[in-house]
Amino acid sequence: MINFRTAEELLELCSEHSTTISDIMKRRECDLTEKTEEEITARMMKSLQIMKDSVRDAIDVPQKSMGGLIGGESKKLHDHYHAGKSIAGDLVSHAIAYSMGVLEVNASMGLIVAAPTAGSSGVIPGVILALQKEYDLKDEELVDALFNASAIGYLAMNNATVAGAVGGCQAEIGVAAAMAASAAVELMGGTPKQCTEAASTVLMNMLGLVCDPVGGLVEYPCQNRNASGAANAIIAAEMSLAGISQLIPLDEMMDIMYTVGRKLPPELRETALGGCATAPSACARCKILHN
Repeated sequence: MINFRTAEELLELCSEHSTTISDIMKRRECDLTEKTEEEITARMMKSLQIMKDSVRDAIDVPQKSMGGLIGGESKKLHDHYHAGKSIAGDLVSHAIAYSMGVLEVNASMGLIVAAPTAGSSGVIPGVILALQKEYDLKDEELVDALFNASAIGYLAMNNATVAGAVGGCQAEIGVAAAMAASAAVELMGGTPKQCTEAASTVLMNMLGLVCDPVGGLVEYPCQNRNASGAANAIIAAEMSLAGISQLIPLDEMMDIMYTVGRKLPPELRETALGGCATAPSACARCKILHN
């Protein structure tokens, strides 16, 4: 039976079988669920379609969020790009627009894929769908990328946390971006080791990010941080693909992230009692919302 509990074990399996992270993850899922590769691939293809729909819906039919704090940002970025005014370039422009759009759909009670959480659900689709648009990738390639991302998410859930209430936003957006970075590296032909190094770089760069939702709503600054996470993922993937090695392996970086998260005060772990949630302007806006 194929299984792993650490990134080190995952890389050993990739080396032993001369294959990719996505392939090892698919084999693991088949072994543990007793389903065929066709069955698990079909389920992942369904998740990919939901991601595509959530990105498209936010641009085609923008909606105000339930809390009223966000809505229409994805279309603004989309229009800004098509007006020839973007300064971020094609890939990043699409990634941030897509990632912000998924959060709009989530906050307006639409259907999304929580990858790994609802609050961080825009990062992975933002990155992989932007890569698909830029490089004309097939859906089957994106499905493999999602299996790759799933392996990183599994490691985080097994050895650390993906919950903002436990580890701050570094555990939600940070892990989502680590998953996206690893997926991007495999999509672009990188090695399994480069995938885990990209994931480690993301966690390092987002270390200490607090969870401070305004009004206790998964809207703001969550949406902005999904865009930031997508950009971070692309940066880390680019560095890794360029051959820039990561001093700290992924297993150690996850331990560090988890330790830092547990040391954050409760006010900075999804309670809306600290950080951006305490800004006078944010508090005033929330009072308007509750009138």
